[in-house]
Amino acid sequence: MRVVVTGMGVVCAAGQDQQEFWSFLKEGRSAIGGLSLVDANLLKFKKAAEVSGYDAAARFAPKELAFLDRFAQFALISAAEAVTQAGVEWTEEVRERGAIITGTSLGGRRAEEDGYWELFHHKRTRVHPLTIPLSMSNAGASHISIQYGMQGPAYTVSTACSSSAHAIGQAFWMVRSGMAPMAIAGGSEAPMFLGGLKAWEAMRVVSNDTCRPFSADRSGLVLGEGSAILVLETLEGALARGARPLAEIVGFGMTSDASHLTQPSFEGAERAMRKAVLDSGLAPEQFGYINAHGTATLANDRTETAAIRAAFGAHANRLAISSTKSMHGHALGAAGAIEAVASILSLRHGVLPPTANYTSPDSECDLDVIPNAARTLEVEACLSNSFAFGGLNAVLAFRKMP
Repeated sequence: MRVVVTGMGVVCAAGQDQQEFWSFLKEGRSAIGGLSLVDANLLKFKKAAEVSGYDAAARFAPKELAFLDRFAQFALISAAEAVTQAGVEWTEEVRERGAIITGTSLGGRRAEEDGYWELFHHKRTRVHPLTIPLSMSNAGASHISIQYGMQGPAYTVSTACSSSAHAIGQAFWMVRSGMAPMAIAGGSEAPMFLGGLKAWEAMRVVSNDTCRPFSADRSGLVLGEGSAILVLETLEGALARGARPLAEIVGFGMTSDASHLTQPSFEGAERAMRKAVLDSGLAPEQFGYINAHGTATLANDRTETAAIRAAFGAHANRLAISSTKSMHGHALGAAGAIEAVASILSLRHGVLPPTANYTSPDSECDLDVIPNAARTLEVEACLSNSFAFGGLNAVLAFRKMP
């Protein structure tokens, strides 16, 4: 069965809905700015991609917020936008058999940190009674299930920065196989808390100025936050109820490097891309764009370039490549879903977002990286790459709908 995306929702530094997000992407505007959610004086890096102006109290009632960590709030907001756009018909079958699969790397870790602070700094003997439901990684999926009364498969994938791409890929396979008539899939992340940021500081991979993927003077990633959710269903089912497909999801590939926890392998990334193309049933030459993982670390960008060249051969020279992390930051477990939305918007509008903040070429990143300005170009199909610590790779393939 053919599977299509009929609804999308997004909230991230580059926009609190799909329309605002697309404005950032097509204009090549970076949402990276000063870190404000944590005291920047306590950190060596001072920049982040925060959801600026976000007001939880305007979105949720106080009794709801008591059970919602920031990452789960984002999941519900993006799910609501996706479900509304899809115009989901809540039939008995959809409620009983529809799937919810979310991805997150950290979940509600901030709630845990608050508890640790009370225990170890203030010497309290108790923590907040809702610490567990606030911090559990499946909270996003569970709250979506409760919100829409969905009683089918609902679970969360945690594979570091590939989490939401794995979630969407598994949801795609479930719908394609007939296991679920519809799926709500994506991911969410809210990593702006001191302990987590100090851990990233210790990794020495975070930039203190901005995110410049594929640029010779790149200095590391910039952390972001947010969520994106897709509604997936069969093409037949979507057309039967009068829904308008936004794009077709045609393939998914996932691999493990089986080599190193933090050093990427081009072989693993290459195999994931090859698997996604093979699963799509399309020829490699039908792909015209790749939304790259593109973290702006020295190792990732060169490794990803090598992987793309190995996977596509001579056709790699005709591929347009960009990293939208240069605008919305690296949202860790939510990155794959946010970039899936970016990929679909690119196909729909015939405009490819740029790699922002680009200054100078790197001879080991010798691809067409769409530097700084969006490009008007119709492409038939694209890939969205997600490569995670632990050597876990997930690649999604999308095709433009007529």
